[in-house]
Amino acid sequence: MAEPILLTTARVSTYDGDKLMTGASGFFFERDDKLFFVTSRHVVIDTPTKHFPNRIDIELHTDAVNLTLSTQLTLWLYKDGKSVWRQGSDPGGEIDVAAIEIDRALLPPSVAIQCFTTQHLQSTLDEVEVGSALLVVGYPLGFHDVVYHLPVVRHAVIASSFGIRFQGQGFFLTDARTHRGTSGAPVVMRAPGGDPKLPWKLLGVHSARMDMGTRDLVLDESLGLNCAWYADILLTLTADVPAGLQTASPPIDGAAGSTKLGK
Repeated sequence: MAEPILLTTARVSTYDGDKLMTGASGFFFERDDKLFFVTSRHVVIDTPTKHFPNRIDIELHTDAVNLTLSTQLTLWLYKDGKSVWRQGSDPGGEIDVAAIEIDRALLPPSVAIQCFTTQHLQSTLDEVEVGSALLVVGYPLGFHDVVYHLPVVRHAVIASSFGIRFQGQGFFLTDARTHRGTSGAPVVMRAPGGDPKLPWKLLGVHSARMDMGTRDLVLDESLGLNCAWYADILLTLTADVPAGLQTASPPIDGAAGSTKLGK
């Protein structure tokens, strides 16, 4: 059997109708009796690049022992003309995280997934410091174990002060080698004294590489730094949504910023 951390993450394919658009990563988050799929917001909508998919497909294992068995689950991004994902904003602007609630009835009876919960979110700062070792679990350039449908991990370290919003934004920096397709991947730190079934802390959601616009593309290498949005935004995004909010799309005040449905 695979390590549980590898079953938290699923490969994402975005589509406009039948047209395949991009690949990405995402992970499962459970709160109370609700199941969510979390990825980067720019995976489901990105106006600057004119990226407007109407659905995503995620790959699911259907047997916990025989990992060669898998299926695709389609998640439609719009219903009755309204987007179904939840996204956040704060005084620094839009947060590049999206959460989509999954109807458990859509899952295969034998689905084999592992879910992060609120228990896996970091609640204190004294256990995390600059230079702490992390893993980024995902599908860089779509690369993965095509036989067993498992993601790969990249080593990372925290590259900015954890708990401080880098340049006023709701993310911290990681030092890691990443690629396209890693967007939406969980950024985790080992927690031996935590959940014995899933002994990891969910610190962030990988968004994108950070670079300098003034870098000489010939003389200077890329910085190798990345943005990871603080995972505590999920406390807001997965909170109960009052009736009627999904069609009106007003903001909700929350501990980690305000939440609203996608545009």
